[in-house]
Amino acid sequence: MPEINPIRETTDEARALAKSLVTNARFGAIGVVDPETNMPMVSRIAVGQAPDGTPLTLISDLSLHTKALKVDPRCSLLVGEPEQKGDPLTHPRLTLQCQARFIAHKDPAYQDMRDHYLTTHPKAKLYIDFADFSFALFDVEDAHLNGGFGKAFYLTPADLS
Repeated sequence: MPEINPIRETTDEARALAKSLVTNARFGAIGVVDPETNMPMVSRIAVGQAPDGTPLTLISDLSLHTKALKVDPRCSLLVGEPEQKGDPLTHPRLTLQCQARFIAHKDPAYQDMRDHYLTTHPKAKLYIDFADFSFALFDVEDAHLNGGFGKAFYLTPADLS
């Protein structure tokens, strides 16, 4: 019996849905490799976008996922939350495979990033200036959209821009 490929050809509708998931995300799950155990680790993080649309998070040096990213910047970021009703597996979600890069307080870009981030995450004002916090930007290398049952797509960085 021939193998069925569940991945559909990427459409404008899939691109629009993926962009919407990134744009509207306020939190997500980040997957990293723990450098001490070499095991995968997932953590919930706040998610936003840089002014150019690059996904980002405000991140503490004290967290295990930050320590992992500083050893190995490869990560994945899952965005898209199920709604109140319905089967959670029918709701769209997007996995971004990324390389993380950091913007520290001393970086000239930090202040603009800070001001922009606070427009969407005003509660972060309580801790954004703590010395252990920096921004991690997620440079997307690949994306996988699950738009619900039977709606799987591979996307490129160009599909998301």
